[in-house]
Amino acid sequence: MNCQDEYKSKIVTADKAAELIPASGNISMGMAASEPPAILKALEKRVLSGSIRELKFYYMHSEKPMHDSILKYEYMDKIKPYPFYVGAIERELVQQGLKENKKVIYYMPGNFSSVPGILKEIGIDVFLLTVSPMDKAGYFSCGTNADYTIPTARNAKKVIIEVNSQMPRVFGDCCLHISDVDAVVENACPLVEIPSRPSADMDKKIGKYIIEMVPDRATIQFGVGGVPNAVCEMLVNHKDLGVHSELMAPGLAKLIQSGAVTNKYKKINRYKNVYTLAMGDKDMYEFLNNNSSMEAYPVYYVNNPYVIGQNDNVISVNAFIEVDLSGQVNAEFLMGRQFSAPGGQLDFVRGAQISPGGKSILTAYSTAAHGKVSRIVAKLSGPATDPRADTQYVVTEYGVVNLQGKSTTERAMALIQIAHPDFRDQLFQQAKEMGHV
Repeated sequence: MNCQDEYKSKIVTADKAAELIPASGNISMGMAASEPPAILKALEKRVLSGSIRELKFYYMHSEKPMHDSILKYEYMDKIKPYPFYVGAIERELVQQGLKENKKVIYYMPGNFSSVPGILKEIGIDVFLLTVSPMDKAGYFSCGTNADYTIPTARNAKKVIIEVNSQMPRVFGDCCLHISDVDAVVENACPLVEIPSRPSADMDKKIGKYIIEMVPDRATIQFGVGGVPNAVCEMLVNHKDLGVHSELMAPGLAKLIQSGAVTNKYKKINRYKNVYTLAMGDKDMYEFLNNNSSMEAYPVYYVNNPYVIGQNDNVISVNAFIEVDLSGQVNAEFLMGRQFSAPGGQLDFVRGAQISPGGKSILTAYSTAAHGKVSRIVAKLSGPATDPRADTQYVVTEYGVVNLQGKSTTERAMALIQIAHPDFRDQLFQQAKEMGHV
């Protein structure tokens, strides 16, 4: 049977496709823009009909298709979320559960690069995702998500795809073949758009410090937030930058379009913009589509520190929630609860420092809660996303410190100098009490 005939033989309605999902089992799916809305709505019908007993759902960043279907509090006896990332909807569900003394979210700790291996070990019964239309060779592209999506789909017992003409087709290693698919649902609809946060004056102030640390021909990686967006805006006059980034976001896409990025001097994947997931707006998705400079690869490749470190002058910029006086960094825990996840931060913190000439930069405003709370603290209030031995540059609006090569005393004093002035005396006293100074 040729690939076109095989494709036609596998086309079903969303309701029929949902019948392939067992009443109990381990389910996973693509994250964010690759969530399949029609299939998820059909699965919700099965939950309402009583034909689902218990499904463990393993996923990362949930978005509207999941929120509008199965990720509802009233379904938590049947749908058991096991997220590797905790977002606003998961935090809301946790709060609802606390009111009834009920456990509803089962958070999965882990660095992003390890997620495909974890899911392979767990064993996934059915994987769900959105893909582009099939090409002449029988391949579908998931241009927004190679990450854990493609590896886990390839290892799952069954794969159900939702074919959407809005999904960009990109290059790299982000494809599935029709022979690996069990059911095809056709559903053309707009992809989920995740708007980027505009840069504030404080972001631009911090961005000016970071720009001075980025040479021409650097290979860049940016996380989410206003500071990375500000830095992208300021880099347009740089020359021959390269991209090897966990995330492709609108700010980075615009920087590529400005001409500042050529990827000419990278040591691997030369002339290519490499990423593992894309979250943005319609314009960005259209820019990715059939763009031969864009290559999406699984996260175990993109986020591997030893792959990252093969390029020279890797500049990694990520955010933190708090850093303590020894240099430990918390980027995931807030007010006694899991707030987000480590993601790939530690992967790039380490990879950038393996890179010849590379720099790992962690950044945040010096305070939170409208100036009431210092982000530079005596001790972390949650887990250490980045151990103190790995932390290199820390940047706030008050300056830059490089913690590498500094004693615990020197670290504490340097961090106090970039804390907000309102908290410096208190931090110094705490440093004395802890024996740092």
